[in-house]
Amino acid sequence: MGTSARERERDERFMAEALALARLGAGRVSPNPLVGAVVVRDGRIAGRGYHAAFGGPHAESAALADAGEKARGADLYVSLEPCNHLGKTPPCTEAILRAGVTRLVCALADPNPLVRGGGAERLRAAGVAVELGPMEEDARRLNEAYLKHVRTGLPFVELKIAASLDGRIAAAGGRSRWITGEEARDAVQGWRAAASGIVVGAGTVRADDPALTVRDGSGVRPRRIVVSSRLDLTLDRRVFRDGEAPTVVATTTDAPAEAERALVERGAEVWRMRAADDGRVSVLALLERCGAEGMNRLLVEGGGALATAFLAAGCVDRIRLFVAPVILGGDGVAWAGPLGVTDPSDGLRLDEVEFSRFGDDLLVTGVPRAAGAREAEE
Repeated sequence: MGTSARERERDERFMAEALALARLGAGRVSPNPLVGAVVVRDGRIAGRGYHAAFGGPHAESAALADAGEKARGADLYVSLEPCNHLGKTPPCTEAILRAGVTRLVCALADPNPLVRGGGAERLRAAGVAVELGPMEEDARRLNEAYLKHVRTGLPFVELKIAASLDGRIAAAGGRSRWITGEEARDAVQGWRAAASGIVVGAGTVRADDPALTVRDGSGVRPRRIVVSSRLDLTLDRRVFRDGEAPTVVATTTDAPAEAERALVERGAEVWRMRAADDGRVSVLALLERCGAEGMNRLLVEGGGALATAFLAAGCVDRIRLFVAPVILGGDGVAWAGPLGVTDPSDGLRLDEVEFSRFGDDLLVTGVPRAAGAREAEE
């Protein structure tokens, strides 16, 4: 028998609650997925939980503990398939069986080889009714970074640009504060909080002295990654002296050793990696290192040379472009450099395009076609 429309509506309603809970773990659980769970008994939520911190209790265990004895004979809604292996915490399947749950509803199967189908199979074998699929696309979008990291070993990359109407990210003197208004800048804080790392070029650090921190009081501290092929950095910049978040400097194998020592003395971590053909840090090498460090979402904030390098390498998964109602002129700094496009039909097109407004600023969001990890020099 198929699921009735009323049953589907009920399942989606409770799954929406699980997905909302999952979002509360953003910025705290990488490289783990964002997972939320609710226990439903007699049509009412009896327990709620979410994965709140890497190494901490999983969503299922938290929701079952919240429900207590009410979990026996209840339905459990989880945004991602429960694990069936021993990691930093015991298998969630065992907690579900001990609690006496009789029906499990999952939005999305987990592609992780350690999980992939094993959780659902284990529960079915024990007599628990298992259903997959309600709000699957929402769950997939929520865990896009986790899914890419599991599939490729690389982080999901969002490129954020704040530009004038004529495509400039800074005035002729190099200053970019502030092209966009306060509402747009507040939105960026939310994107930072969800990221494992915030990436900028050395020129941005020198010109703007950004803090690159999350200022919402949540305590989320994504790593600040400064890309500097020559380590020609000014050590009085905030990222090297405020101690508000870890700072990494990504450089090439040829960068001067004395400059590295000075950065390390300031508390920064220095990553040496291969260079691209132009002598700058290889974008793919940087992503490989970030992925190996367990970082599954990066927010690339500029400047223009770095944005161009990521686009040329085909390593941008989503673009977030703010367009402000101001004109800076041709002597300003463009946000994209040469990409070798000789015909408009060959330009980099965006799919899944969305438009939204933040005060007087327009946000254009889209997914570059053929986004993926390929190197410009290959």
